[in-house]
Amino acid sequence: MGSGGAAPEGQSERDRPWLMRTYSGHSTAEASNELYRTNLSKGQTGLSIAFDLPTQTGYDPDSPMARGEVGKVGVPVVHLGHMRTLLDGIPPDEMNTSMTINSTAVWLFALYVAAAEEHGVAPNALRGTTQNDIVKEYLSRGTYIFPPVPSRRLIVDMVAWCDANAPAWNPINVCSYHLQEAGATPVQEIAFSLATAIGVLDAVRDSGQVPAERMGHVFASISFFVNAGIRFVDEMCKLRAFTELWDGIGVERYGVEDPRQRRFRYGVQVNSLGLTEAQPENNVQRIVLEMLAVTLSKRARARSIQLPAWNEALGLPHPWDQQWSLRMQQVLAYETDLLEHEDLFDGSHVVEARTAELRDAARAELGEVLDAGGAFEAVDMMKGRLVASMADRTRRIESGDQIVVGVNRFTETATSPLDGDESILRVDPAVEASMVDDVRRWRAERDAGAVESALDALRVAAEGGENVVDPSIALARAGGTTGEWGDVMRGVFGEYRAPTGVGGVVGSPDGLRTVAEHVRAIPGGPPKLLVAKPGLDGHSNGAEQIAVAARDVGMEVVYAGIRLTPEQIAASARDEDPDVIGLSILSGSHLEIVPDVIRRLRDAGVDAPVIVGGIIPDRDRARLVAAGVAVVYTPKDYELGRIMGEIADLAAAHRQG
Repeated sequence: MGSGGAAPEGQSERDRPWLMRTYSGHSTAEASNELYRTNLSKGQTGLSIAFDLPTQTGYDPDSPMARGEVGKVGVPVVHLGHMRTLLDGIPPDEMNTSMTINSTAVWLFALYVAAAEEHGVAPNALRGTTQNDIVKEYLSRGTYIFPPVPSRRLIVDMVAWCDANAPAWNPINVCSYHLQEAGATPVQEIAFSLATAIGVLDAVRDSGQVPAERMGHVFASISFFVNAGIRFVDEMCKLRAFTELWDGIGVERYGVEDPRQRRFRYGVQVNSLGLTEAQPENNVQRIVLEMLAVTLSKRARARSIQLPAWNEALGLPHPWDQQWSLRMQQVLAYETDLLEHEDLFDGSHVVEARTAELRDAARAELGEVLDAGGAFEAVDMMKGRLVASMADRTRRIESGDQIVVGVNRFTETATSPLDGDESILRVDPAVEASMVDDVRRWRAERDAGAVESALDALRVAAEGGENVVDPSIALARAGGTTGEWGDVMRGVFGEYRAPTGVGGVVGSPDGLRTVAEHVRAIPGGPPKLLVAKPGLDGHSNGAEQIAVAARDVGMEVVYAGIRLTPEQIAASARDEDPDVIGLSILSGSHLEIVPDVIRRLRDAGVDAPVIVGGIIPDRDRARLVAAGVAVVYTPKDYELGRIMGEIADLAAAHRQG
């Protein structure tokens, strides 16, 4: 009998429920371990670790690049001591662990392996997943470090090492989730993620690291992490189409004969893009409906599910908020009769027709990406298409063609008892200083010679084309840090700046015509808008849409992409002489980073007004304004025409002095 319990008499055996996770981690390894153990005691059946941005991008907490970001969107894991603490009381051979980590995936996996070994657990007993999908980082999430070719090489090394040493571990979780967050249509989500999987599998096959007879196992080790939006019928059909296409790729491209190895195995977090800051209580029903997309159809049911909390559009959720999301899963799995039946939609003409439509369109789009050389070679093309799709979504919401309850329709509301300054979790500002002290103490107390030897061995392996997983594990055991691993790899592979996708996108000039006329009338020619993303936050959708809209109304736009330092922004503003400067921050580091940027701007003699957009709680607005910010925008501000008009007014006023 499955773990869902006995079915009523006369009905078939219940299916086993999916793995239930909550995506979590914050502040420190100690605080995150307490949260994990609490969630597991409430019935969560798998871990999903969120790492902070310095960990994701290969910096130690005392790096200038990490300022303001330590512990904000996840847990900082800098060395083996942190991984020990993070997993304290959680047996690694009994837990299925998912790690949302990409550029530094080899390193965090090495720390996990080393920590497990200290408990006597060999790699072949580990079960879990490293996300390790760098293409979607270039396209949407922004925590990339290295160029595409060496990044693919690191993924191949992980796949090959796991096949030989940790066969129950999924070395890559091809992630279409963030593609939808960046605006992808269902067709794009299917096609771009399948192209990524093909790019990795082809590289593994051609690397010589995996025997030909093991390619079936390698194919089976590739898992996916998908999104499920509010159009849950379409989303369900998307997953059925995914399943059919993946099976066909296994047979036709890789000759995988065992149908069990061709199963489309995926986990899911339902849509965060559609969660609203306005009337956030509506997010509860959105989350429940989106969960149906990945559970109702048995043939395309998720193997693991993690649900966002209702208030994640506002900031970090409290443990109680995450419990609410976990209970949604448990009620569906244990109280309803869903798991007692075969697929509810087999034979449905509507579902079969829509599935076929999505499958055929995705196959054609996949063909275009492969014709362009493949996912790793077609980053520019795919990025442009995603920015265009997001621009279309933004236009539909602003025009009212796409209704969002509480945002552009049914906006009247009573006061919510869930509102207030305490509705989100705030990371203690002292965490960063304590983590800086921690890493410096760790370096002082370790065997420096052993670390240097391990770093040298890692460098030799990276330069010589050897598999880097074993040298990374050796460095973890010796006491190396995230920043040291990152520095070695940067030295060998260099760093990369992904395309912005803004240049070739056609926006919606019709909806901005009035503002465009106003812009043309401003004395002195088109205003210049400098759009910048300071800090390590790589979620660039908002910045990209502002840049596209500003260009459409006739402004001159300067946008250099993500991850700029305050010094770089000030230097660019000094050289470009913009009329308005727009900063975008979604990681919660606005109170640390924005005042620093403004101070450096003024020191450089730049007096242009500064506007800020991001996930910014109401109580932080006054502090930003006091620091010199002219206007603060949040996700509630969806009307691009109004925003562009206000930017034009600021530019005109600035020119008048």
